[in-house]
Amino acid sequence: MDDYPLLNLFLTMMYLFLWVLWFFLLFKVVTDIFRDHSLNGWAKAVWVVFVIVLPYVGVLVYLIVRGRGMGRREAKEAEAREASFRQYVKQAAASDGEPSGAGGHVSDLAKLADLKDKGHLSQEEYERAKQKLLA
Repeated sequence: MDDYPLLNLFLTMMYLFLWVLWFFLLFKVVTDIFRDHSLNGWAKAVWVVFVIVLPYVGVLVYLIVRGRGMGRREAKEAEAREASFRQYVKQAAASDGEPSGAGGHVSDLAKLADLKDKGHLSQEEYERAKQKLLA
């Protein structure tokens, strides 16, 4: 390690960091190209070829021309994923009597208790139906 000075070590670490950062940016741009629904197939192909054939210039030009929309497109996709997740959670926790969710049992038990309170079910029928639901 005597023939490799400390400054060279720092420069090597900086080059490695910049190299990793460059690949991150390159993948981010290629991902944005393919996720953009406003571009047609030919425009996507031209951008990808431009970014791959002339990587530094291509990425720089892409960031200048379409960089402002990258954040908006990513935020829009994140909102869509969040809305999809919330819809899934609401559907899974729905209490409209579906047997797949835990809320289905609660609403069924509430209906049984209501029937028992109104006198349509006897105590024995209520207990049997309750045991069947909870089993």
